[in-house]
Amino acid sequence: MNKITPFLWFNDNAEAAAEFYFSIFPNSRKLNELRATEVGPGPVGSLLAIDLEIEGQQVTLLNGGPSQQLSEAFSFFVRCETQQEIDNYWIKLTDGGSENVCGWLKDKFGVSWQIAPAHIYQLVSHPAAMRAMMAMKKLDIAALEQAASQPR
Repeated sequence: MNKITPFLWFNDNAEAAAEFYFSIFPNSRKLNELRATEVGPGPVGSLLAIDLEIEGQQVTLLNGGPSQQLSEAFSFFVRCETQQEIDNYWIKLTDGGSENVCGWLKDKFGVSWQIAPAHIYQLVSHPAAMRAMMAMKKLDIAALEQAASQPR
């Protein structure tokens, strides 16, 4: 395990979220889990926490109850090489979730994601590409590249 990993608080659906992420990201796996015993908290055998690895990023999901909510203040940034990759992640992660602007979305569990071209910083360093991105929800690599190729 990495010394530092993101630790996300879910109400009671961390296990469903983990299975959802395993279905989307082919290079993902369960590293460890902690289940309740007869001393609790929760029913015996229920998931308390699960450590995952998603595309090399270790993360822990906790079933901590309803007192804390996920927000856009934390997101996973997914660097994509092709438009097909962006489209694939976008479709799967927004299923039951919601779209936002500039390549941001929220999945059905409330986790925020940014789905972007791997070279997004290079593209949006051009003012026309930044303006184009600001008008998009799902990012369009070809449109961003076209905008970035305009004279300044």
